[in-house]
Amino acid sequence: MSIKASVPYPVEIVLHPDWWNDRIGLTFDEDFFYHPRRRVEAETAMEKALYERWGRFGLGGKTSEPQLGAVHLAAGFLVSEMMGCKVDYLENAPPLVHPADLEAPIVPKGDPFHSPAFKKFEALADSLETRYGAVRGDVNWGGVLNVALDLRGQGIFMDIYDQPEETSAFFARISEVLESFTSGIAARTGTTSVSVNRIVRYFDEPVFLHSECSHTMISEAAYDEFLFRYDEAWSRVKRPFGIHYCGVDPHRFASAFSRLPRLDFLDLGWGGDVALLRKALPDTFFSLRLSPTAIGSMPAEEIRTTIERLAAESGDPALTGFCCVNMDRNVSDETISALLESIEGLRARIGKRA
Repeated sequence: MSIKASVPYPVEIVLHPDWWNDRIGLTFDEDFFYHPRRRVEAETAMEKALYERWGRFGLGGKTSEPQLGAVHLAAGFLVSEMMGCKVDYLENAPPLVHPADLEAPIVPKGDPFHSPAFKKFEALADSLETRYGAVRGDVNWGGVLNVALDLRGQGIFMDIYDQPEETSAFFARISEVLESFTSGIAARTGTTSVSVNRIVRYFDEPVFLHSECSHTMISEAAYDEFLFRYDEAWSRVKRPFGIHYCGVDPHRFASAFSRLPRLDFLDLGWGGDVALLRKALPDTFFSLRLSPTAIGSMPAEEIRTTIERLAAESGDPALTGFCCVNMDRNVSDETISALLESIEGLRARIGKRA
């Protein structure tokens, strides 16, 4: 049985930190992420900015509840920092994760949940809950291979072939950390993945969305042997279950994804073969990711025809959504309005047919 969005063709945009810095003067230093008052003030400012520009399309709001993580940014860094990576916090860019470049695929000794990074995060959560009575949202938790790449660097791709047993154990330990991390956040706020893709807000049940950005760098055979097991296990118990694949070739994994016990949600990258994926996954909700670079240079008419083509390839409006992530300061407000107006046009046609 398919999960259906609460509205046809849900849409979300995520703006790059340099857009926020340029338009409303936000900076993304460490306090943006961890200072309780700054957290609330920043998210409220972001909600208001979206509402003032695109509230007529359902974006933003006049206020914001206390948010545990930066749900208006594409920023996956905390788990990697907890596990030993150095992170730089920048003025007008997402946090920069420096690979730990471990000498072998072995997780360093020590409990990530006693790390300085997690202690800061825990203090933030406690403070928000104490001060405001509740906290919402979550933190982008990455994914098994994403975190492995941060820890081991490019060497992880050789490890798959040269040290398969050690690599399997490495991935297993990372998955355990992710499981504990997401379970703790879900117990506190009820969600795990709004910060991975805000479209998950349009479903009655919170989606568990596993980020697989780095899977564009591995073969289907490597996925089957080393990583399919985590998606398979999570798809049985973390329902609704989804995969975030922002690379240009999600269709390479269509056959493998179709073998999962359940794939409720697929966040698929620009350039993906939507029609092929739909044939393999007839009951999966597709979040169709638009290229921020391409959209930024398209005239309004081309944006409209592109969105209409993708919608036709995906099919059911209740199983189709759109997102455009990391649009920077060079993308005009008018371009974003044209994107949102195109989707309003799709919805209007549904109303006429009904």
